Amino acid sequence: MGSSEIRRVGAWIAGGVVCLVGTAATLRADDAGPGWKKHTLNDQSPYEACGVADFNGDGKLDVFCGDSWYEAPGWTRHRVRSVPAAEQNPHYHEDFCDAPLDVNGDGRPDIVTCNYFGKRVGWVENPGGTATGPWTEHEIDLPGSMETGELLDLTGDGQPEFLPNVGGRVVFYELQKKQPQVIWKKHDLGAEGAGHGVGSGDINRDGRIDVITPKGWYEHPAEGNTWKFHPEFDLGTASVLIPGRDVDGDGLTDVVWGMGHAFGLHWLRQSRGADGSRSWKKELIDDTFSQVHTVVFADLDGEGEPELITGKRVYAHEVEPGDVAAPEVLAFRYDRGAGKWTRQTIYRGSPAENAPPQAKDRWALKDFARGTAGTGLQIALRDIDGDGDIDLVCPGKSGLYLLENLRH
Repeated sequence: MGSSEIRRVGAWIAGGVVCLVGTAATLRADDAGPGWKKHTLNDQSPYEACGVADFNGDGKLDVFCGDSWYEAPGWTRHRVRSVPAAEQNPHYHEDFCDAPLDVNGDGRPDIVTCNYFGKRVGWVENPGGTATGPWTEHEIDLPGSMETGELLDLTGDGQPEFLPNVGGRVVFYELQKKQPQVIWKKHDLGAEGAGHGVGSGDINRDGRIDVITPKGWYEHPAEGNTWKFHPEFDLGTASVLIPGRDVDGDGLTDVVWGMGHAFGLHWLRQSRGADGSRSWKKELIDDTFSQVHTVVFADLDGEGEPELITGKRVYAHEVEPGDVAAPEVLAFRYDRGAGKWTRQTIYRGSPAENAPPQAKDRWALKDFARGTAGTGLQIALRDIDGDGDIDLVCPGKSGLYLLENLRH
């Protein structure tokens, strides 16, 4: 069996429901799936965000996570700032996003970040040199509690904006000027669509990127600053990233999301009526795992069609459905000809069978076996080892791990 065929081994969906007959059922605990290898960067890291860039200018891709960056290729840890546990809930640390971007135009990647309890958007300045610190954090705004965010080119000017998931409003931040002073512009789209989750995609196929929320979508205006809200669906407590893309190849943008604090990974199939009106049909991808927060797409097998990559967030809440189940990192491919999804297990951990019953007594680093990978709030998708395929960096409450793609 060739490597591309191995990657297709997985669970077939019959009538829209996943049947677990593939790698998820046969992998041992703490085992990477066929074509993958797990590397431990820090099995005691509690942080749930990460970013990948060349932070010290030596031509190698490094990893930033929480209070430290990890220097390739040996992953030496450099602690460069303090990231405290939240006073309101010590199970969470005040680092909910680590997005690399050269903010001040000095040629070095900085980190755009946000947090939940501090309600703060900011950027952390890379000092250069050996980049071993300390790094200075600069405040951008205090918009409200945020679970994570992403960098993407919303305005179409070729430069990324920062779109955080603010619980009470939908906003994004445009980096207008880098030198001699960093200037960010806040775009406030309103509160109508705000909720647990945010994402992006060209919903109406007009060539402009729209903003997707759990309650509908904001239409990117052709002119002016007013983004019209379309309350066309209700996703519930959705994954923090809600990507919009044409899943089935019919030329219409569909919506993919997972349930952040329950079981289920789903997609909305978009249809158009004769009058051009949109309608949406909810379809199940997989209902065997819970706490889905990060949902991203990347071409893992090099065949030209990106796979959906996600997994179980380790202790999204310490007590909720699926809380102590085995963490998993998964990839799904939609077969347009057959109209079905296939599932590949990239990594499967072991359950926290002896976790204390009360949330206050639980702690991922002791409840799950040491070295257990999973997902947190971000998955970094980069060719870390330079061999021509996409690797995954997965942070979470049970540690920081690199899942190496062995296709090449």
